[in-house]
Parts: sequence; C-alpha cells; structure tokens
Amino acid sequence: EGGAQGEHKMARALLPVVECGFGTVALIVNADVPAKTLKELIALAKSKPGHLSYASSGMGGLQHLNAEMFKQMAGVDLVHVPYKGTAQLLPDLIAGRVPMAIDSIPAHLPHIRSGKTRALAVASRTRSGTLPDVPTMAEAGLPGYETATNYTLFTPAKTPADIVALLNRETNAVLKMPEVVDKLTSLGIVVVGGSSDQAAARVPQEVERWAGVIKRG
Repeated sequence: EGGAQGEHKMARALLPVVECGFGTVALIVNADVPAKTLKELIALAKSKPGHLSYASSGMGGLQHLNAEMFKQMAGVDLVHVPYKGTAQLLPDLIAGRVPMAIDSIPAHLPHIRSGKTRALAVASRTRSGTLPDVPTMAEAGLPGYETATNYTLFTPAKTPADIVALLNRETNAVLKMPEVVDKLTSLGIVVVGGSSDQAAARVPQEVERWAGVIKRG
C-alpha cells in the first residue's frame, strides 16, 4: 500500500523523460577484513551475528536499502552505521572503523585500486567494465541480488508532450556521444537511453522492489 501511494504521488508530480544510465554498486570491505570472497563474508557474518557493521549515507538512502536487502537475502545480522554521505563514511571504511558498505563505486575506485579496500562483488547482472575482475553477486554466491544507482531525467508532470519529446530526443543524442559514453563508463555508469515510456515502466518496478525490502526490514 505504501509503495503504491508513493508511486501515485510520484506519478502526479514528475514525468520520466529518459533513463540516462545505471551506476554500478559493489559490496566493498576494508582491506583487513579476513573474508576474501562474498561467501566467506557471509560465513563470517553468520558466525558473529550482530558483530559486523556496515556504513551507509543515511537512514532510508539507497546504501541503507542495499544492505538491508543483502541482510535479508544472505540471512545475516549486520549493524547499521549511518553517515551523512559517502565522503563522510570513506575515512572510516578505509581505516577499518567500519568494515563494509554496499555503495556506488566512483568514490571508492581510487581506494580499491590502491588496495585500501576491496570489492567482493558487483550488484549488476553482468560484470562491470570498470572492475572486470570482480564477480557479480550471482557469480559470487548470492543469485537474484541486483541493485544499481539509477540516473533518470524527470520533468514536472504538467510539462507539454512536445517538450518532453524534445528533451528525450536531445538527451538520447548526448548519451550517444563517444566522449560522454567514455566518461560515464570510466565511472562505472552503464548508459541506457531510450523512450519516455521505457523510463516510466521502470518506476513501478523500483517502487515494488524497495517497498518489499522496507516491509521485510
């Protein structure tokens, strides 16, 4: 019911124009965490219920929901440590004061590459070109776990149809520019594009998915 109400409110206020892309999310741990794989991390968490903690950008944000879905699907008990954003949680993740996070990868890439943190799995359906050696959640032992940072362009719901069509057409053109594709890809963002109808179809799917996680949490 809550999800349906949220979807209804969004539908009244905003109109999807185009899905620009999806940012890659990864399960990232401090370099000193003894688990080297996702299965080992899950086993470690099950051996010490309520002992391991995870960082997020705050209550109710995507990182929080990512971890709650992980807890539900993996059957583990983790302690939530909310921060005000990725920039605030990074120092503690790098220092090991909090051992893990399930977050979009751009801000984490320098630290993953330097070895200060490790990505155990990406939450996309296929491997990321940015971290090609990191398995997907399904490959690592947690099939069905998928999440991503969604970048969709919206406009006020009363925007005229011809303006929406223009915005869609021009945004799609920009998303096809090689330099734009290269830049976004380097940040772990998969370019999507497409019609406004395709973007609109994604909204109820996302509402249903995260409403379920919240209700079970």
